Amino acid sequence: MGARKHNSAEAMKAARKEQYFAKANNVPTSPRKMRLVADMVRGMEVNRALGALHFSTREASRALEKLLKSAIANWEVKTGKKAEDETLYVTKIMVDGGMSIKRMLPAPQGRAYRIRKRSNHVTIFVDTKNTNAEK
Repeated sequence: MGARKHNSAEAMKAARKEQYFAKANNVPTSPRKMRLVADMVRGMEVNRALGALHFSTREASRALEKLLKSAIANWEVKTGKKAEDETLYVTKIMVDGGMSIKRMLPAPQGRAYRIRKRSNHVTIFVDTKNTNAEK
């Protein structure tokens, strides 16, 4: 690896150490459905977001609730503080398309229809408002 690329990679690693996030790959929900739930909690305070996700009837909210709890735990480990003492916010949520499983469904007259079972990758970032203002 060249020096320029190496320095860039090291800078990205250092920046990641100051961010508090959790990531889930290949969540078996279509990205479109997951984005509806992600838009619901984006920018929300963490405890309100957990309540909204817990009482939501959408299937994608279960996976996002679990991921948000993981991001909160990551924040607690990296900062050494308790989440109850601080006011945490969901700063950013990214939902990207994952791999698709392709299946065939029998159709009339010897034909077949293709079914794509989609999945997604979700990344959720949490932080306090004070930290964002200082940066």
